[in-house]
Amino acid sequence: MSKVWFVTGSSRGLGRNFVEAALSRGDRVTATARNAESLDELAAAHGDAVLPLALDVTDKAAVFEAVTRAKEHFGRLDVIVNNAGYAQIGAVEELTERELRDQLETNLFGALWVIQAALPYLREQGAGHVIQLSSVAGLMAMPLGGAYQVSKWALEALNESLAQEVAGFGVKVTVVEPGGFATRSGKNPDPLANGHMAEANPVYDGLRRRIAEVAGGQPAGDPAAAAQALLKIVDSDAPPLRVLFGQGFYPMLQQVYADRLKTWADWQDLSAQAHGRLDPEDR
Repeated sequence: MSKVWFVTGSSRGLGRNFVEAALSRGDRVTATARNAESLDELAAAHGDAVLPLALDVTDKAAVFEAVTRAKEHFGRLDVIVNNAGYAQIGAVEELTERELRDQLETNLFGALWVIQAALPYLREQGAGHVIQLSSVAGLMAMPLGGAYQVSKWALEALNESLAQEVAGFGVKVTVVEPGGFATRSGKNPDPLANGHMAEANPVYDGLRRRIAEVAGGQPAGDPAAAAQALLKIVDSDAPPLRVLFGQGFYPMLQQVYADRLKTWADWQDLSAQAHGRLDPEDR
């Protein structure tokens, strides 16, 4: 049975590849993007199988209207892909309040509005799958990515809670955590070149150079391969809550989590002291 998708951020990159992979196997897709003209080729190639919609996910009313229109157009919703987002780059000291708020409005609240708009339909059907695009930056923090990582860490928690809340309704949730993918002109995206940049403070110039060197050395993943992997996830009867897309970061994440566990263990005595001694009557 073919599936009906709703995908945000469909103009290019991973989102565009997800849409094309779904359409190529006979699924139907509501593809959204801020600029509807970027979806013209999809509509021309796939006809009635695709519903292209202009959508700014920061506009809550527009999100609810788009999801309702998608449901009415295709009759159901099976796969909700929260892909829209961008990276705000800058040291914590460099960030403006506006830059941080804008980052959260798109990456966090935009995803929340899509979930809240779609969930009543998925519950009514007793089935559906929410796919949340996070990042390895949702699992570990690196310099100059504080704003972006705040948004992704928040999405990790939001969707982990969501998964437990909706499992009883037959709704599945998967958080996809990609590493670097060749989403621009076949190149591995350099966050310091392609992200939204805060006004630079020269004291962090040396750090910027070191981060750029590290980012440039990471292997770039193939977005088309990622799309095929996503098809396997949405077709699975028991999909994972979290899954990494791409290679290169897994050993780093293993070390990050090992270090966290060791630090908590090393400081257990202090943790116990912080708890204090309870009066027996309070136990």
